[in-house]
Amino acid sequence: MKGAFYTGKYRNVFAELGHSQDEIDKKLKEAFHTVFYGAEGEKFYFESGDDMGYFEDTGNFDARTEGMSYAMMMCVQMDMKNEFDRVWKWARTYMYMEDGYNKGYFAWSCKTDGTKNDHGPAPDGEEFFAMSLFFAMALFFASHRWGDGEGIFNYSQEARNILSACIHNGEKEAGDPIMEPENYLIRFIPSRKFSDPSYHCAHFYELFSLWANEEDRPFWKKAAKASREYLKLACHPETGLAAEYAYYDGSPYDKEHDIFGRHDWFYSDSYRVIANLGLDYEWFAADEWNVENSNKIQKFFCETHKDEEFKIYEIDGTVIDQPALHPVAIIATNAQGALAADGPYAAECVERFWNTPLRTGERRYYDNCLYLFALLALSGNYRIY
Repeated sequence: MKGAFYTGKYRNVFAELGHSQDEIDKKLKEAFHTVFYGAEGEKFYFESGDDMGYFEDTGNFDARTEGMSYAMMMCVQMDMKNEFDRVWKWARTYMYMEDGYNKGYFAWSCKTDGTKNDHGPAPDGEEFFAMSLFFAMALFFASHRWGDGEGIFNYSQEARNILSACIHNGEKEAGDPIMEPENYLIRFIPSRKFSDPSYHCAHFYELFSLWANEEDRPFWKKAAKASREYLKLACHPETGLAAEYAYYDGSPYDKEHDIFGRHDWFYSDSYRVIANLGLDYEWFAADEWNVENSNKIQKFFCETHKDEEFKIYEIDGTVIDQPALHPVAIIATNAQGALAADGPYAAECVERFWNTPLRTGERRYYDNCLYLFALLALSGNYRIY
């Protein structure tokens, strides 16, 4: 099988399971309208002034690079240029760090008035802006879909600048790279030498290897290969589950009492791993291991824990009797994994997601971000531009 990068064809899994195109289009349109322009208590996109906007993390009452980069990726996929430019300008105005140790990165959290809560970056935000890397990917797609503008709206140049910082920070002045120069793996934060399995987006790195500054392209090609191999170490051989944070050898990060707290279990960040495996397989189909591991995760939830409320789990499947903070996110990401999975539970996961509404309440932000990405991916609308 060849991925969509080579064929230009994207699976519409909902249609494969018998849903009409009218139903699919309606579901996608209504979900996006709810998140961007719905009622108070449903939406989490807010406009700021005449030309800016932001996603609010409704559980923590701030704006984060994660959500801002997610918003930009959603907007470019849905051809929402006005909203894209508003979010990008807010992030570039308030989050970007012009100087200092983290020069060229984005502060991971700001108050909704733009005041920085912290001057440190978070790599999941960097990836989606380039993605601070999700910021860069969204910016490249915007460049290819709408064309480059002037200043900060010269999307492709901004993306290349972000990617360059991710590799080269610290070479000439104080600072650290986000990408590990020795093994090509993404660090959790620039100053700490461990990783987060859900940050490993080989499908983005493949595209960076084509569009980054020419001298950086070989690095991103090696990073794509390194990330695919890393996930094989980080995901449990029987359950397929990954920890939130993990060392470079793939073993769970177990420093319970340091500043980050406990993150050696399958918890909120971890849910994104199967979604990333699905999208990587959809776009590039580079490794059949994506299929195997997606099947394992779906089996874990559909067979071993089919009728239970979602909990926190050790990566070997041991149940920790505490409720999952983001249950809708689990449903959404397991469904997106069907882009790779070919086991007996793929259709069941997609149908469960289809019948699950957007989350309401203060914790809706993270769940519904992953919900919208799953909708895009499973309807054939999460595309390379």
